[in-house]
Amino acid sequence: MIWGDKIMEKKKSLQNPFYLESSLTFILFFFGWGIWWSFFQIWLTTKQGFSGAQVGTIYSFDSALTLVLMFVYGSIQDKLGIKKTLLNLCVFLELLLGPFFTWVYVPMLKSNFYLGAFIGSIYLSVAYLAVSPTFEALAERMSRRFSFEYGQSRAWGSFGYAIAALAAGFLFNINPYLIFWVGSFFALLLLLLMLFFKPENKQVSLDKYEVKEEEAKEEEKPSFKDILGVFKLVELWKIIIFIILSWTFYTVFDQQMFPEFFTKFFGTASSGAAAYSILNSAEVFLESIMMGLIPMMMRKTGVRKTLLIGLAIMIIRIGGCGLVTNPLGVSVIKLLHAPETAIFILAMFRYFTLHFDTRISATVYMVGFQIAAQVGQIIFSTPFGALHDKIGYQNTFLVVAGIVCVSAIYAFFVLKKDDEDVLGQPLGD
Repeated sequence: MIWGDKIMEKKKSLQNPFYLESSLTFILFFFGWGIWWSFFQIWLTTKQGFSGAQVGTIYSFDSALTLVLMFVYGSIQDKLGIKKTLLNLCVFLELLLGPFFTWVYVPMLKSNFYLGAFIGSIYLSVAYLAVSPTFEALAERMSRRFSFEYGQSRAWGSFGYAIAALAAGFLFNINPYLIFWVGSFFALLLLLLMLFFKPENKQVSLDKYEVKEEEAKEEEKPSFKDILGVFKLVELWKIIIFIILSWTFYTVFDQQMFPEFFTKFFGTASSGAAAYSILNSAEVFLESIMMGLIPMMMRKTGVRKTLLIGLAIMIIRIGGCGLVTNPLGVSVIKLLHAPETAIFILAMFRYFTLHFDTRISATVYMVGFQIAAQVGQIIFSTPFGALHDKIGYQNTFLVVAGIVCVSAIYAFFVLKKDDEDVLGQPLGD
């Protein structure tokens, strides 16, 4: 009966043009991003020859600018509501990905490393790194207003990333630059979708799917004072510390370190790249499934307990990779990425809409989750890159797992219970 209800719910979702628009947007964006981002670290080390410390510096530059832009993008999107003006501009810049990497980024990194890293961080942050959470914030806002499940829509993004990661491995072995040009092509498809598929312009769609209470909330645009006021929220600062000591390592571990670590288990660079693309695709495909399941888990266990479970999974995953010494074992442990990522993305968003004012949900999400993680990456990327150069990947992973353990203890005491200080949208509504 449960599965029958789920099937009916899915069919109903597919009839919702706002759900379709959000899902297609996620597929195209995450495919166009994942096709190159999933191999960015491998490209920097194996094709460009940069050290762990240099790669850490590049990631730090990216994070520094991204954290500023995330606040700007979040503030603008809260003012725009469901309008896509900002995102249309960003996607237009994504069209330049292939030319930028081929004729600008690589030559600059080779001639002047720090200048190249800085210029690269400007483009990558403006066009991609600060854009991803903006898409997520907009989709979450639209899900509340137009009657669809955000997690189900976001799952299609993970599915797109999974397909991209699989394709990237084969393209990378043919010609590393192909992954960037394919990214440009999918940016074009995304831009066309956003410009011409606009269900919000059709009154019949609004009459059928729009939640009038959410529409009324949208009319109450937050002031700039309201937006800046998020920095005065003590409870938000507690979450920021929690995220710095936990979700930070999604990038530091998963993107900055793990790809090269895993590929070194294999005899040749090409076989390692192919194996990594398959593993990356499998874990993100599983992530897309978990995106649909985690909302049900939250309804049963609550948001706070779900986040604590996510922390336990993160400790096992990172610490396990530091202990296991064969590629099969590492692969199995790495697949825990799927529930962990889905939990953090969905449960943190729900935590913010539960305990904070939903009018500034984009800003709160950016500051409390995405910007906090970027700050953590600035703090940890270069030191951990240098630590890897000195003690190796696996010992570094054990240090990271230890930090996440500290974060778990901290979270147990600071995360609010689901019935405490409900200032936003209560559970079950």
